[in-house]
Amino acid sequence: MYAVDLLILRALSEAPLHGYAITRWIRNASHDALTIEEGSLYPALQRMLKEGWVDAKWGVSASKRRVRIYRLTSAGAKHLEREVSSFERMLEGIRRVLSPAER
Repeated sequence: MYAVDLLILRALSEAPLHGYAITRWIRNASHDALTIEEGSLYPALQRMLKEGWVDAKWGVSASKRRVRIYRLTSAGAKHLEREVSSFERMLEGIRRVLSPAER
């Protein structure tokens, strides 16, 4: 799984969001440490639509613009749970490798 997919699925686990709102949620949740550019966001969303992890419908943004609103599916929620667990194991392994006390 791509890290960007994990971030997007996590954002959508909070609420259905349109593209810009997804990037804003990730930026805010990471205290401005992470940003996702449109060139990465929309291909990832299309990939996740094909996988059935998200679905989308047309709606209207707060600024009255027509936007596509993405929602996490139950398959996406299960996939997110599995991938978070896998990612946490990988991070723990990296931490152990980088920590001089545990070598």
